[in-house]
Formats: sequence, structure tokens, C-alpha cells
Amino acid sequence: MLTTIYSLKKGEKAIIKDFDIDAVPLKLLEMGCLPGNQVALLQIAPFGDPLYLDINGSHVAIRIETAKEIEVDIIKTNL
Repeated sequence: MLTTIYSLKKGEKAIIKDFDIDAVPLKLLEMGCLPGNQVALLQIAPFGDPLYLDINGSHVAIRIETAKEIEVDIIKTNL
């Protein structure tokens, strides 16, 4: 099973791995949603959509449909 932004829990960080270029809006690419960049889930809207993210310092809200298309590797943190 692929790990996507949609599968992140609040506060989790990940590195963007891959995505379908046709499924991600150009505006997200311009804001840094590119492979190798870090993403963190900051907040989930009350009804679950959209998701509020920090992508390399840019705060963006994306729809669940888009979040399911962006594959990530979760960063493990030692607590």
C-alpha cells in the first residue's frame, strides 16, 4: 500500500516521493510540492476536507483527492 499525504496523522512529517503530474495542480508545484521536499500535516478541517499542510515553509490547503495522489515517505522521529 502506498503512503500518501492523506495517510499522515496531525503533526507527522514526510518527504514527498512521487506523484502523478496530471493530478496535482500547477499552483501546488509552484509552492514547493515537489519530490524531495518536506511536508507536515498541520490541521484537518472539521469535516475532513481540506487538509492544511506546511510544505517547505509554505502553508497550503489541499483537497483529499489531491492528497491521495501525492506519495510520501514518513519521517520517523525518536521520542
